[in-house]
Amino acid sequence: MMRRIAVLDAPSNLGLRPPTSTSVPGCGKAPGALRDQGLLARLRARDAGCLTPPRYDPGDWRPGDGVCHAREIADYSVALAERIGSIIDRSEFPLVLGGDCSILLGSALAMHRLGEAVGGRIGLVFVDGHSDFRHPGNASYVGAAAGEDLALVTGRGQADLAAIEGRRPYFRDIDVVVLGIRAQDEYRLDLQAAGITTRPVPALRAEGAARTAQWAHEQLADCAGYWVHIDVDVLDPAVMPAVDAPDPGGIAFAELEILLAGLVDTPHCLGVELTVFDPDYDPDGAYAAEIVNTVVAGLRPVSAPTASPPRLLPGPSASATPSGRSRAAVSSVPSAGGVSPVTSAGGVSPVPSARRGNGRPEVPVMPAPASSPALVPESGGDDRQPGSQADHAEDVPPPPFGPVVPVAAALDGPTGPEPVGPPASAGPGLLRRAPLAGLDPDDMLPAPEDGTSPSTAGIA
Repeated sequence: MMRRIAVLDAPSNLGLRPPTSTSVPGCGKAPGALRDQGLLARLRARDAGCLTPPRYDPGDWRPGDGVCHAREIADYSVALAERIGSIIDRSEFPLVLGGDCSILLGSALAMHRLGEAVGGRIGLVFVDGHSDFRHPGNASYVGAAAGEDLALVTGRGQADLAAIEGRRPYFRDIDVVVLGIRAQDEYRLDLQAAGITTRPVPALRAEGAARTAQWAHEQLADCAGYWVHIDVDVLDPAVMPAVDAPDPGGIAFAELEILLAGLVDTPHCLGVELTVFDPDYDPDGAYAAEIVNTVVAGLRPVSAPTASPPRLLPGPSASATPSGRSRAAVSSVPSAGGVSPVTSAGGVSPVPSARRGNGRPEVPVMPAPASSPALVPESGGDDRQPGSQADHAEDVPPPPFGPVVPVAAALDGPTGPEPVGPPASAGPGLLRRAPLAGLDPDDMLPAPEDGTSPSTAGIA
């Protein structure tokens, strides 16, 4: 049973500082630029519309005033959580097109509501070139939510953003996996101290993207499901300079494609968001086209006819492992709130949601097909300006989720480990790469006839 993708635009740029005194960040234009490359048609996705953000207006905000646009971001996050919840209610797979990284707060709120409804925890796979872990405990001031989103969703920072609806944290530290940060990220030691699992670029490339996706699954074995956040600045500026904070040492498009395919090829991946692409630095649309190529190929496991339906695992039992991670007992997925499952025509038994009220979400439990219940193995001082480049940078038994994916198997098959190719920093030639074996050529957009890469003029 294929999983239908629903594309929702979240074109908020509220989490970034103006690039100049007379302009606003361009990442709010990203959803439109990606749609112009035929994204929805190529994914055969449902158009879930656009959630228009409040007006971008920093006003008289100054460093030391807390997070800029905090009230507007909080309101937008609540509305975004509602929209994501409604997509999951339909047993669809949400693809949220940002916008800057502050949209993670809305996704996180939706996931916390869902976890409460099903009696389990939802995890986060955070694929980003920067840790975005600045908070009052490790910085002299905060200001741009796009450089602080991981800190906020793990409960650090001002309550009007970190504890919306009294939910704090949205994700527990042990339920977060960070992939793709640079080796010398400013807050890497803070992540380690918090118990947040990380795999920086050197380790990701050494292990391979497919095996890294499987490793991320294993780290979130105790979660009922997980959300995937992707900031395109995880890519090296040699191949993706159209972001607000390009930082050398990233990965290549082919690696992101393999990583995304591995992360979504499980019924426990609940959705994906894409952030920080800035079309202002992509006048001819070449980078937008390459992002769409990557997303279409990376999401192929979701919409393939053989894809498993979405499914949440049961909540963990009271027992815990020595590491502190609790283990889930073997059982089929329970219903939430006393709601009885109803079998659909496709053989899946989704649990109808109750209307949101008293802070509870309208979300269904998504069990396995009726013929094979889901089973879980049992086992025992800083003056940098927010929004600038510097600010954002601050700013064996089967695996628990089952076999990772045909994609990983195909890429890591009898001929040996998956090929990584030259480092992304080798130059813009990597922007144009051959599609993965088995992909439909119609799903790949052609390169420019002259074979050149787009200009990077104007990129800081």
